[in-house]
Amino acid sequence: MEAEKPILTPLNLEFPVWEQIFTVHPLVIIGTVNAKSEKNFAPKHMAFPLGWENYFGFVCTPNHQTYQNIKKTKEFTVTYPKPDQVVVASLTATPRSSDDTKPGLEVLETFPASDIEGHFIRDGYVFLECKLMKIIDGFGVNSLILAEIVAAHAWSDVIKNPSHTDNETIYYHPQIAYLSPGRFAIIDETQAFPFPANFKT
Repeated sequence: MEAEKPILTPLNLEFPVWEQIFTVHPLVIIGTVNAKSEKNFAPKHMAFPLGWENYFGFVCTPNHQTYQNIKKTKEFTVTYPKPDQVVVASLTATPRSSDDTKPGLEVLETFPASDIEGHFIRDGYVFLECKLMKIIDGFGVNSLILAEIVAAHAWSDVIKNPSHTDNETIYYHPQIAYLSPGRFAIIDETQAFPFPANFKT
């Protein structure tokens, strides 16, 4: 029996488009500190480079401590977790208790940033230190947080190196992709994108 052919179907805009289909995103952990210099971490998937230079942005909401901390301190960290840190990333999403703390964060191994006040999740693979440039509110209940990267670190074995093919680097150091809503995948095999001749970024 032949499989039924798909039909181009309008999505119901009374509901978010992003809850009706799967889309691929990075998974990062944003680190902030509060007025008492206490650490806070939260996972984010609507996170991305802002152009080709050293700028970074992500979507948050004023209802989250992450937003409020960044608004006060004007800085934050970004940890890109490894595939074996999916549970760690999940722990950073645990709800706050009645005393406004996240008990799950106490078990996480961290290390301090070098140029700002902040911390990273140990054993990630890329670490960014960011200074706030602007917050743009008004995307429904969400906001866009825009920042400049003022320091960045990565483990030497994940940095692109002419002595290894890109395939080797990714195969031996796979990455997490967050498939919104609510799923993830491990990327360990890739192909070169077929850019047209003389293509320039």
